[in-house]
Amino acid sequence: MTDPNSPISAPGAADPWPTELRVAPDKTALTITFEDGASFTLSAEYLRVESPSAEVQGHAPHEKVTLPGKRRVKISELHPVGTYAIRPVFDDGHSTGIYAWPVLRAMGAEQEQRFGAYLAALAEKGLSRD
Repeated sequence: MTDPNSPISAPGAADPWPTELRVAPDKTALTITFEDGASFTLSAEYLRVESPSAEVQGHAPHEKVTLPGKRRVKISELHPVGTYAIRPVFDDGHSTGIYAWPVLRAMGAEQEQRFGAYLAALAEKGLSRD
């Protein structure tokens, strides 16, 4: 688990670097704040259904999997991956997604659009978040 008191730095990095990662006390969300002041709270459900893992994304856009039943998923653990990413472990056992800082930044900035597309895909396939 990352130490919330340790600084994260990347000299010369082109993308904004995170300055804080905080898992909500109830484990249902991750808040990430970047050095430029941008801050996003990403639900565990959103992180799980948009996991950058091949298990979820496939190896091509048409292979992406729409995951039902993830409304109540929680973040069990959060592991650093070098100095460039995190690897959350979810309480449903998923642990293969590596979320690099630019991926998390894009997920935050595009959250409304991406989650809306997920909800539409669920409805189209007759699936439920529960």
